[in-house]
Amino acid sequence: MQPLGVTWRKFASNLRRTQPISYIRRTVKVAFSDKYLFYTNVTISVSLSSVGDLLQQSYEIYTKEQNNYDFKRTMHMAFSGAAVGVLCHHWYKILDKIIIGKTTDMIIKKLLLDQLIFSPIMITTFFGSVAIFEENPLENFKEEVNDKFVTLYRAEWMVWPPAQLINFYFLPTRFRVLYDNTISLGYDVYTSQVKHSKQFKSVPIDLKSKETH
Repeated sequence: MQPLGVTWRKFASNLRRTQPISYIRRTVKVAFSDKYLFYTNVTISVSLSSVGDLLQQSYEIYTKEQNNYDFKRTMHMAFSGAAVGVLCHHWYKILDKIIIGKTTDMIIKKLLLDQLIFSPIMITTFFGSVAIFEENPLENFKEEVNDKFVTLYRAEWMVWPPAQLINFYFLPTRFRVLYDNTISLGYDVYTSQVKHSKQFKSVPIDLKSKETH
């Protein structure tokens, strides 16, 4: 038999190793349970939208485009993340209820519905939720949709079809928003750049100028 002191030290060492893991597992289980899933998904969306904007602002500060962090802007992006999180939570539940199965046909149907229906709704919601905090919100919303919608929608087609293949085929419904937001972190940086940069606005065509050449 081993001395009591040695046995206790081994037990304490094992306890220290297992307690954090057990705590994390319990936390994840509760957070992604049906009871709390909505709040978890919204929190994830808010957090990663904020991080994405802060990363973009860090780059803008590095390139001297701005001097300091604009935390009000980050709060606006966080609100947008909350709106998008609510939509994503319900969208994936509806999508998995109306299209059941993981055959190739089912996955393609989900991808098409996601890109053709939900992506435009998400982009419009993004511009609308941020415009609420701006002067002349309706006018700004219309202008930004006209100027920047196509830019973001084109980027959606580059990013999400391959990413959603994994999402729809391998992951259960409760983890879809978490995966979505993890992949979306880089896209959120780009979204913040498009939203707050004038270079993405379409340039109006001067027909009179063209006629004179």
